[in-house]
Amino acid sequence: MKITYERYKNLNYVISYPNDYKEGKEYPVIFHTHGAGSRGTDLKLLNIDVPIRNNPSAEDFIIVAPQCYADTWFEIFEQLIAFCEYIYKQPFTDKTKFYSSGISMGGYAAYQLMMSRPQLFTAGIVCCGGGIYWNAGRLKDIPLRVFHGVQDKVVLPCESENMTKYINANGGCAILTLYAECAHNCWDKVYTNKENFEWLLNHIKEKNYEL
Repeated sequence: MKITYERYKNLNYVISYPNDYKEGKEYPVIFHTHGAGSRGTDLKLLNIDVPIRNNPSAEDFIIVAPQCYADTWFEIFEQLIAFCEYIYKQPFTDKTKFYSSGISMGGYAAYQLMMSRPQLFTAGIVCCGGGIYWNAGRLKDIPLRVFHGVQDKVVLPCESENMTKYINANGGCAILTLYAECAHNCWDKVYTNKENFEWLLNHIKEKNYEL
């Protein structure tokens, strides 16, 4: 993958391109929000999320990862939404294959992004996150894979259990996987599994949404 470091207004971000990237061609895009350990202004901190880029199956995607310079994503959430919409409108984005991904603090942000702009996202993967489960009906049209470690003491597994329960109760399709042997870091297992990337690509929106 070709990796570059960019800036959008106040947000620094990393963008990873397929090795065969060509200008003018549209690609599936994964919009990834990192966890609390990668906060700051040094983009090298995003290396904690490196498994999402190192799996050969991720080679089919452009992966965009903004960096949270505040204490939480929610302090700069309007900026995050604006940046997400900016990436969605880029010429390289296949709008039928625009996917969400998030871990821990970024899992909370991923849920909230999808709730705030459900029309943009095709499918998503959330690791050890949580959200406003009483508003989970907003996610009913976005297929989700949700992962959590049973031994997680940082974000309790009930956060993922509540989200999947309420999404599905509202007619959605959220599949929960609990790893009995995992504590907080379940994302290494998730992003080194090529089947999860293949699962994303199996979901295609029938209609683009134009901002």
